[in-house]
Amino acid sequence: MCHVVKNLLLGLGVNPMIFEVNNEDEDYVKKELSIIAAGANGTIELPVVFVGGNLFGGLERVMSTHISGELVPILKQAGALWL
Repeated sequence: MCHVVKNLLLGLGVNPMIFEVNNEDEDYVKKELSIIAAGANGTIELPVVFVGGNLFGGLERVMSTHISGELVPILKQAGALWL
């Protein structure tokens, strides 16, 4: 699913900074991300997307905001998209 999010963002014209996580490091990274995102509901699942330095969400949030047409304005407001 990380590949899907990456290709969506690239297709929109965003140049995302990507951090790849090895399988053996996944639990540690999820634990650290849950500390960063203390206010987030539920558990952290990869991919995790940050927009403008703030936790945006995972695959479901990215896809739902893209389908609803809200993603591009959010990316523009964060300065991640210049169109």
